[in-house]
Amino acid sequence: MRLYGRNWTRRELEARIGQIGQIGGIRRMTLTEGKEAGTELVRVRTGAGLAFDIVPSKGMDVSLAEAWGSPISWQSPNGDVHPMHYEPEGAGWLRTASGGLLMTCGLAHVGAASDDASGSYGLHGRAHHTPARHICLREEWVGDELEWSVSGTVEESSLFGSRLKLTREYSGRLGDNRIAIRDRVENVGFRPAPHMMLYHFNFGFPLLDEQTAIRFPSARCEARDAQAPLDRHSTWESPAAEASEAVYYHHLREEAADTDGMAEASLHQPSFPMGDAARPVTVRLRWSADTLPMLVQWRMPGAGEHVLGLEPSNCKVEGRAAEADRGGPLLLPPGSSVIYKLELIVT
Repeated sequence: MRLYGRNWTRRELEARIGQIGQIGGIRRMTLTEGKEAGTELVRVRTGAGLAFDIVPSKGMDVSLAEAWGSPISWQSPNGDVHPMHYEPEGAGWLRTASGGLLMTCGLAHVGAASDDASGSYGLHGRAHHTPARHICLREEWVGDELEWSVSGTVEESSLFGSRLKLTREYSGRLGDNRIAIRDRVENVGFRPAPHMMLYHFNFGFPLLDEQTAIRFPSARCEARDAQAPLDRHSTWESPAAEASEAVYYHHLREEAADTDGMAEASLHQPSFPMGDAARPVTVRLRWSADTLPMLVQWRMPGAGEHVLGLEPSNCKVEGRAAEADRGGPLLLPPGSSVIYKLELIVT
């Protein structure tokens, strides 16, 4: 294992500690106050500087994420609200959305509230507010490497409606500031099921400030709204109370995928704080370009809502009815599934 600037064997480390949790690992806990009461967290510490909270109570999403003690994620003013407070109609999602490193939008609907022949769909769907089950935590030595994983399933079903099942696994190694995410969404019903999926990654201060360089994969960029200037999507600015959001669609070109089929966007902060010191830090977000052919960018430099969303997706964010007008959404046949792969790497 590579840790603290040198290589260690398992026995060399074990001779120096009482338990591996002294260095890093995974730990399960439950919040107890206010609207967060009852929300379950799984805290992951890589031992190399990256720490983050997986939230089984909310779609197996990720709330606070930190690197060397400073946040890289943006947290909403709502906190990690328990899903019992969720209001699914219209834009009620905004009252209980946690922000954090990752909010899953889907599984049947993404984007603006929408109606179609199958019913009404609130903003961004139900996945972020659906508790997971079959939670499994694993720490296992493989030679001199300690591997960890956290997995669970999220089900979105309706009597006489569609039945979609998400199986998610986070995995990595102690000493490595890398999170691998593997999702499998399956239609476990007996009729074709519309499926929309968007990974709402939220980055904030101090990773995000006026010095931050934002890099995108090779893509054709399109603004959702005519008034959003295309020349500002790769820059950032200080907070302004009067700022308004802008959304951009990055349609991936064929050359955007590397030899592993992954596209990549990144944020580079040349002066990321680590206590009283600072050094350059880069956060790289990678995803499977074949199943997530679009990167949605949410740009919100407001005061108190100072956040950049980088959102690999299989759809746009104008809602299910608008997606149908464009020939979508993706239709999963009965018994079929789709695999999504993502990685977050901090260096």
